[in-house]
Amino acid sequence: MNRRSFLATAAATMGLASAARTAAGFEVTRSDTEWRAMLNDLEYKVMRKHGTERAFTSPLHAEKRAGTYLCRGCDLPLYSSADKFDSGTGWPSFTRAKPDAVGTSTDRRFFMTRTEVHCRRCGSHLGHIFKDGPPPTNTRHCINGVSLKFAAA
Repeated sequence: MNRRSFLATAAATMGLASAARTAAGFEVTRSDTEWRAMLNDLEYKVMRKHGTERAFTSPLHAEKRAGTYLCRGCDLPLYSSADKFDSGTGWPSFTRAKPDAVGTSTDRRFFMTRTEVHCRRCGSHLGHIFKDGPPPTNTRHCINGVSLKFAAA
């Protein structure tokens, strides 16, 4: 097996594991056709295929009003504006999620281990959690803005 074959096989295997993780066990489920109909191409890539939007491209990154950030896939309230901070990374960042709003899993793609965060109700990929945030949690929920909707208070 050459290096190209190995990498292609590894990528396919990781993709299958990722798809299986998001397909089962959620309150809100939709067919792939339904997801594609309700999401634009970037939203689908990020939320259903675990992609990432480019840094500094989401209007929600600069959102400063009081309110709640909801899952674009099922409208579950996920994050409060009170927990948002500017991490300098180019993505909306939060110190914590609302209680019982998100789930996590281990993401081993790209030869590193990260904590993936997803909506606990529909399984949509939101982003990742890192241990470099400010107090009181010292965590940074680095979230793709396309995975969210904002409801002003």
